[in-house]
Amino acid sequence: MRQALPSAFDLKRRMRFSFDPIQDFAYPMNVSGEFTVNAPRDVVYKTLRDPNSFVRFVDGVQNLKEIDPTHYEAVFETKVAYLKFKFAVTVEVTSAVEPSSIEAKIEGTPLGVVGRLTAKSITRLEDAGSETKVTYSVESTLAGKLGSIGQPVLRSKAKDMEKQFAARLRAAFAEAKPEA
Repeated sequence: MRQALPSAFDLKRRMRFSFDPIQDFAYPMNVSGEFTVNAPRDVVYKTLRDPNSFVRFVDGVQNLKEIDPTHYEAVFETKVAYLKFKFAVTVEVTSAVEPSSIEAKIEGTPLGVVGRLTAKSITRLEDAGSETKVTYSVESTLAGKLGSIGQPVLRSKAKDMEKQFAARLRAAFAEAKPEA
Protein backbone atom coordinates (compact mmCIF):
# COMPACT_ATOMS: atom_id res chain seq x y z
CA MET A 1 0.00 0.00 0.00
CA ARG A 2 1.25 3.42 -0.88
CA GLN A 3 1.45 5.98 1.96
CA ALA A 4 0.46 9.58 1.39
CA LEU A 5 3.51 11.80 1.59
CA PRO A 6 3.44 14.89 3.74
CA SER A 7 2.78 18.10 1.82
CA ALA A 8 6.23 19.46 2.65
CA PHE A 9 8.04 16.81 0.62
CA ASP A 10 9.45 17.30 -2.89
CA LEU A 11 8.88 14.07 -4.82
CA LYS A 12 11.40 14.83 -7.58
CA ARG A 13 14.30 15.75 -5.32
CA ARG A 14 13.30 13.66 -2.30
CA MET A 15 14.06 16.66 -0.09
CA ARG A 16 12.17 17.63 2.98
CA PHE A 17 11.56 21.31 3.58
CA SER A 18 9.46 23.28 5.96
CA PHE A 19 7.01 26.13 5.74
CA ASP A 20 7.58 27.07 9.38
CA PRO A 21 8.52 30.74 9.86
CA ILE A 22 12.10 31.51 10.81
CA GLN A 23 10.85 33.27 13.97
CA ASP A 24 10.46 29.86 15.64
CA PHE A 25 14.22 29.32 15.69
CA ALA A 26 16.58 30.66 18.34
CA TYR A 27 20.25 31.34 17.77
CA PRO A 28 22.58 31.40 20.80
CA MET A 29 25.58 33.72 20.77
CA ASN A 30 28.21 34.36 23.41
CA VAL A 31 30.44 37.42 23.32
CA SER A 32 33.17 38.30 25.80
CA GLY A 33 36.12 40.62 26.09
CA GLU A 34 37.99 43.09 28.23
CA PHE A 35 39.35 46.61 28.16
CA THR A 36 40.85 49.08 30.62
CA VAL A 37 39.62 52.46 31.82
CA ASN A 38 41.87 55.13 33.32
CA ALA A 39 39.86 55.55 36.53
CA PRO A 40 39.59 53.89 39.96
CA ARG A 41 37.41 50.77 40.16
CA ASP A 42 34.83 52.25 42.56
CA VAL A 43 34.29 55.26 40.27
CA VAL A 44 33.86 53.02 37.20
CA TYR A 45 31.40 50.84 39.14
CA LYS A 46 29.29 53.82 40.23
CA THR A 47 29.30 55.19 36.68
CA LEU A 48 28.12 51.88 35.21
CA ARG A 49 25.37 51.55 37.85
CA ASP A 50 24.10 55.10 37.21
CA PRO A 51 21.43 54.79 34.49
CA ASN A 52 21.89 58.37 33.26
CA SER A 53 25.60 57.77 32.76
CA PHE A 54 25.24 54.26 31.36
CA VAL A 55 22.84 55.30 28.59
CA ARG A 56 25.51 57.63 27.13
CA PHE A 57 27.86 54.71 26.52
CA VAL A 58 25.55 52.30 24.65
CA ASP A 59 24.70 53.31 21.11
CA GLY A 60 21.01 53.00 20.27
CA VAL A 61 19.56 53.13 23.80
CA GLN A 62 16.71 55.62 24.08
CA ASN A 63 13.99 56.51 26.59
CA LEU A 64 15.65 54.80 29.55
CA LYS A 65 13.31 54.62 32.55
CA GLU A 66 14.35 53.47 36.00
CA ILE A 67 11.50 51.43 37.49
CA ASP A 68 13.46 50.81 40.70
CA PRO A 69 17.21 50.48 41.46
CA THR A 70 17.35 47.02 39.83
CA HIS A 71 14.76 47.26 37.03
CA TYR A 72 14.90 49.40 33.89
CA GLU A 73 13.02 49.82 30.63
CA ALA A 74 14.31 51.33 27.39
CA VAL A 75 14.10 51.26 23.64
CA PHE A 76 17.11 49.80 21.86
CA GLU A 77 17.57 50.48 18.16
CA THR A 78 20.39 49.21 16.00
CA LYS A 79 21.26 48.44 12.41
CA VAL A 80 22.83 45.10 11.54
CA ALA A 81 23.93 44.64 7.95
CA TYR A 82 21.08 46.13 5.92
CA LEU A 83 18.35 45.59 8.54
CA LYS A 84 17.23 47.99 11.26
CA PHE A 85 15.96 46.55 14.54
CA LYS A 86 14.07 48.18 17.38
CA PHE A 87 13.32 46.49 20.70
CA ALA A 88 11.44 47.39 23.85
CA VAL A 89 14.00 46.22 26.41
CA THR A 90 13.67 45.36 30.09
CA VAL A 91 16.76 44.99 32.25
CA GLU A 92 16.92 43.37 35.66
CA VAL A 93 20.13 43.75 37.65
CA THR A 94 20.30 40.31 39.27
CA SER A 95 23.50 40.90 41.23
CA ALA A 96 25.53 43.99 42.07
CA VAL A 97 28.59 43.62 44.28
CA GLU A 98 30.22 47.01 44.78
CA PRO A 99 32.82 47.67 43.38
CA SER A 100 33.58 44.38 41.63
CA SER A 101 30.68 42.99 39.58
CA ILE A 102 27.32 43.61 37.95
CA GLU A 103 25.09 40.89 36.52
CA ALA A 104 21.94 41.57 34.55
CA LYS A 105 19.20 39.80 32.65
CA ILE A 106 17.99 41.50 29.47
CA GLU A 107 14.76 40.78 27.59
CA GLY A 108 13.88 42.46 24.31
CA THR A 109 10.58 42.29 22.52
CA PRO A 110 10.47 43.58 18.97
CA LEU A 111 8.79 46.77 17.88
CA GLY A 112 7.93 45.31 14.49
CA VAL A 113 8.26 41.73 13.30
CA VAL A 114 11.85 40.75 14.02
CA GLY A 115 11.95 38.14 16.77
CA ARG A 116 13.13 38.19 20.35
CA LEU A 117 16.28 38.93 22.30
CA THR A 118 17.23 37.46 25.68
CA ALA A 119 20.62 37.87 27.30
CA LYS A 120 22.57 37.49 30.51
CA SER A 121 25.38 39.97 31.04
CA ILE A 122 28.22 39.67 33.54
CA THR A 123 30.64 42.56 34.08
CA ARG A 124 33.63 42.25 36.40
CA LEU A 125 35.86 45.12 37.49
CA GLU A 126 39.43 44.62 38.72
CA ASP A 127 42.15 47.01 39.81
CA ALA A 128 44.93 47.27 37.24
CA GLY A 129 47.36 49.72 38.81
CA SER A 130 45.79 53.18 38.47
CA GLU A 131 43.33 51.81 35.91
CA THR A 132 40.34 49.48 36.05
CA LYS A 133 40.15 46.32 33.97
CA VAL A 134 36.59 45.73 32.73
CA THR A 135 35.86 42.09 31.78
CA TYR A 136 32.48 41.25 30.31
CA SER A 137 30.58 38.30 28.92
CA VAL A 138 27.15 38.25 27.32
CA GLU A 139 25.23 35.05 26.67
CA SER A 140 22.40 35.90 24.31
CA THR A 141 19.71 34.13 22.35
CA LEU A 142 18.33 35.78 19.25
CA ALA A 143 15.19 34.66 17.46
CA GLY A 144 13.55 35.69 14.22
CA LYS A 145 15.16 37.83 11.51
CA LEU A 146 17.87 39.10 13.85
CA GLY A 147 19.00 35.59 14.70
CA SER A 148 18.81 34.41 11.11
CA ILE A 149 21.40 36.97 9.97
CA GLY A 150 24.13 34.67 11.23
CA GLN A 151 26.70 34.69 14.00
CA PRO A 152 29.64 36.18 12.06
CA VAL A 153 27.64 39.31 11.20
CA LEU A 154 26.15 39.59 14.70
CA ARG A 155 29.51 38.94 16.39
CA SER A 156 31.07 41.68 14.26
CA LYS A 157 28.27 44.10 15.27
CA ALA A 158 28.72 43.14 18.94
CA LYS A 159 32.48 43.81 18.72
CA ASP A 160 31.80 47.20 17.10
CA MET A 161 29.39 48.05 19.92
CA GLU A 162 31.97 46.96 22.52
CA LYS A 163 34.64 49.17 20.95
CA GLN A 164 32.26 52.12 20.92
CA PHE A 165 31.18 51.47 24.53
CA ALA A 166 34.81 51.25 25.70
CA ALA A 167 35.80 54.40 23.77
CA ARG A 168 32.89 56.39 25.22
CA LEU A 169 33.58 55.17 28.77
CA ARG A 170 37.29 56.04 28.44
CA ALA A 171 36.42 59.46 26.98
CA ALA A 172 34.06 60.20 29.88
CA PHE A 173 36.89 59.69 32.36
CA ALA A 174 39.40 61.57 30.21
CA GLU A 175 37.04 64.58 30.17
CA ALA A 176 36.55 64.39 33.94
CA LYS A 177 40.29 64.62 34.67
CA PRO A 178 41.76 68.11 35.02
CA GLU A 179 44.62 69.02 32.70
CA ALA A 180 48.05 68.89 34.33
